[in-house]
Amino acid sequence: MSVKVIAFFNNKGGVGKTTLVYHLAWMFAERGKRVLAVDLDPQANLSAFFLDEECLEELWSDERVHKTIYGAVQPLQKVGDITQPYLELIRERLALIPGDMALSGFEDDLSEAWPNCLAKKERAFLIISAFWRVIQQGASIHNADMILIDLGPNLGATNRAAMIASDFIVIPLAPDLFSLQGLRNLGPRVSKWREDWRERLKINPDKNLMLPPGRIQPIGYIVLQHATREDRPVKSYEKWIARIPQAYSSYVLGKSEKDVYTVMTDPNCLALLRHYRSLMPMAQEARKPIFFLKPADGALGAHTSAVKNVYKDFENLALKIAERTGVPWPHRPVQKVFSDLEEK
Repeated sequence: MSVKVIAFFNNKGGVGKTTLVYHLAWMFAERGKRVLAVDLDPQANLSAFFLDEECLEELWSDERVHKTIYGAVQPLQKVGDITQPYLELIRERLALIPGDMALSGFEDDLSEAWPNCLAKKERAFLIISAFWRVIQQGASIHNADMILIDLGPNLGATNRAAMIASDFIVIPLAPDLFSLQGLRNLGPRVSKWREDWRERLKINPDKNLMLPPGRIQPIGYIVLQHATREDRPVKSYEKWIARIPQAYSSYVLGKSEKDVYTVMTDPNCLALLRHYRSLMPMAQEARKPIFFLKPADGALGAHTSAVKNVYKDFENLALKIAERTGVPWPHRPVQKVFSDLEEK
């Protein structure tokens, strides 16, 4: 049985998607889940969150052997098949398949393979299913309970293959015109990818080849990086926030809602996360999630209560995602495994 894959995707950049994946990976692991994070963005931003420059340089230094997601799929560009992925162990329950800027070189192979699947070419199915097979291998090695994948902000062949490898999709949004326009493009495209892949599954010439089901089920959206004043979004954002529920329902779910929702009442809204301002650069400097910041990291005074609020925000968000994806969630607090981070 395959491990559930949750993709975080928006074809509009700058909405805090990578920050979200990073913190949720830590939170799920904190609450007892074994998590595999996968960086499928050729910009490798998620890897930069987890790993310092020296580690990244070491991973990327040998052009012949990439200890990254690209290294695992690279043999497909010749005559081979995927190889066992390299996993960077972040903590006991948290592992990463690092990203690689060289992954952009796999885009042409994925583009060519897509129509060739309709011609029932076995190698085309090997290529299109490569990401799913690699991350499932990684999940088996790590004995993972769940897989979180971070994607770049585009609708190209790489993200199409990544979406096919996903069971669920979470859409991070910013309250602006560009995110709404992104929904208009993203929703129909993802729906088309799902339908097209199901057509291809029916004509798979190699019945022994395990392929992803391509569920790509949207489970909700998250609004990030909104400024607040007296616990309400500032006026310049209000009109965009007000349009999000209808836009999501229409473009992503293909529904015409009769009920008028706000993001606060919309069942499709997983969270409305505040702007964390100075806490984010502080966390990046300390190389830990915001909710593990301590006075030694500079989280003093008002920052102390803010850090606790961030923990609650991400704990509640992780719980909602677990409920909607069927990932078991411990009702009682598990023994914390990141005490070394908390004490620093």
